[in-house]
Amino acid sequence: MFEEMTFEAVLERMLDRIDDAYDKRESSPIYAAIAPAALEIVNLYAALGDMMDESFADTASREYLIRLAASRGMKPKAATKAIALAEFTPDTVELAEDAEFTAEEGFYRVAGKISPGRYKLECKTPGEIGNLYTGQIIPVDYISGLETAEITGILSYGEDEEGTESFRSRYMASFEADEFGGNKNDYINRALMQRGVGAVKVEPVWNGAGTVRLVILGADFRKASAETVEETQRVFDPDRNGLGDGLAPIGHVVTVETVEEIPVSVTAGLTFDNGYSWGDCKEKAEAAVEAYFSELRRDWSGKESLSVRISGVNTAVLSVEGILDIENTRLNGIGGNLSFGKYEIPASGGVECG
Repeated sequence: MFEEMTFEAVLERMLDRIDDAYDKRESSPIYAAIAPAALEIVNLYAALGDMMDESFADTASREYLIRLAASRGMKPKAATKAIALAEFTPDTVELAEDAEFTAEEGFYRVAGKISPGRYKLECKTPGEIGNLYTGQIIPVDYISGLETAEITGILSYGEDEEGTESFRSRYMASFEADEFGGNKNDYINRALMQRGVGAVKVEPVWNGAGTVRLVILGADFRKASAETVEETQRVFDPDRNGLGDGLAPIGHVVTVETVEEIPVSVTAGLTFDNGYSWGDCKEKAEAAVEAYFSELRRDWSGKESLSVRISGVNTAVLSVEGILDIENTRLNGIGGNLSFGKYEIPASGGVECG
C-alpha cells in the first residue's frame, strides 16, 4: 500500500523542506541528522501497511483472520480423528472399551462394537494421518485369546485443521447469509462446518413444499460414509419431520444423502519409450487418472454435473514417464466423453493398455 514510501523518497521529501541555502549534501550535518529519522519513518509506513493488511479478511494472516472471524462466532474447523473399521479373530473375543492398539501410523483405541469380531477404532492422532493405514495392528496390552487384528477400512475420515484459505473463503461467504434463516447459502455454510463433509449441494423443494435435500461428499471428496450422513442428518433435522429439533427452521423437512460413485474404466492403445513397458507404467498411469478424477470431484459442488473427458484422461496418462503416445481411448467401452448425473461422481475403475 505504501510501496512508494522508500527511504530515498522519504529522505528527498524531508530535504526538500529545508532551504537550499543550507548544505544538504550526503556528508553534511543536516543530511546526517535527517537520514536516521527518514529510515524510521519508512519503517512506520511498512508497519502501517502491515496493519492495513491485517485489518481486512482478504489479506489478513491466519492469526488475524481468526481474530476477525471470532467476532462472527467462527473459528477454523479443528482437526478430527479418523474412525477405522477393524476385524478381529476369533470373533468371540470381547475387547474392552478404550483398549489400545498400535500400527505403523500411530495408536488406535476401541470406540465401539459393531458386531462380533468387528469394532470401531479411533485414531488417537487427529488429522488425515489416520486415513492412511490398513493392515495388521498389535494390542498395547495382552488380550487373552486374540489371534489376529486388522484395520480393513475407514468409516469416518479424519481431517487436518482447516487451512487458512478454506477458512477465509468460509468466513467471507458467511456475510452472504443471515443467521440460519434457512436460505440456500446458510445450508451450504453449516453443512461444510460438519465433521467429515467436504462438499455439498442443496436442492430446495425437491419433494414438495418445505422439503430440502442436502447431498454431500466426504472430506476426501468421495462418497460420504454412512456415519457422516447420519451425523449431518442429526444436526439438521434428526427425525426428518420439520419440527425444528435440529438447525433447520420449523417447517423444513431436511434429507441428507450422499452421491453415487460410478466406476470409470479406461482402455487405450499406448506407445512406450525405449526400455519401458505397460508393467512399468500401469501403477503410475492409474494414479494419474485418479488424480484427474479427484480434481473433477473437487469441482462437483460448483457444477450442475460432471463429465469425464477423453482429452483429460489422455493428458493424465501422457504425464507418466515412459508413455510417449496414446490412441483409441475408451471410457467404460465408449469412445467418447462420459457425462454423469447431478449426484454422481467418477471413481477409478482401472486403466488397461489394449
